[in-house]
Amino acid sequence: MRSRAITIFLTCLLTAPASAEAPKPPRPPAGREVLPGPVKAEVLKVIDGDTLTVRARIWVGQNLEIHVRITGVDTPELRARCDRERTLAREARETVRAAVASGQVRLFDVQYGKYAGRGVARVETEDGRDIAKMLIDAGLGRAYGGGKRAGWCG
Repeated sequence: MRSRAITIFLTCLLTAPASAEAPKPPRPPAGREVLPGPVKAEVLKVIDGDTLTVRARIWVGQNLEIHVRITGVDTPELRARCDRERTLAREARETVRAAVASGQVRLFDVQYGKYAGRGVARVETEDGRDIAKMLIDAGLGRAYGGGKRAGWCG
């Protein structure tokens, strides 16, 4: 049932008409739909430095809770092989918690994630700060565009 709700949510977001004043975004690659946003969402939980659980309003009286992977950044893992990575992972998670303390974020370029049940989006704080850039600037994340990720222990 949760998987069906997620599919309906993402379908609604990805097929919703854009505002007449909004510029048209570039077309995504064939078969890859992207909702340009912004989609306002309430942060329910910071899972780690690059993943949040949010509640987004997808229609009048319709909300969906979903995990969102933050695009553009790779952060250390909490379940790491070494103490250094675990320490950095906790710092990254706490940095994101502090940044989203208002409880509100905006999602941009929303799309399906490669793992079932998770979306991927660029995430900004309520005051417009890009969370991925914030983590990278703090040395708690690396720019990431897909593919194999580098380790944090070596």
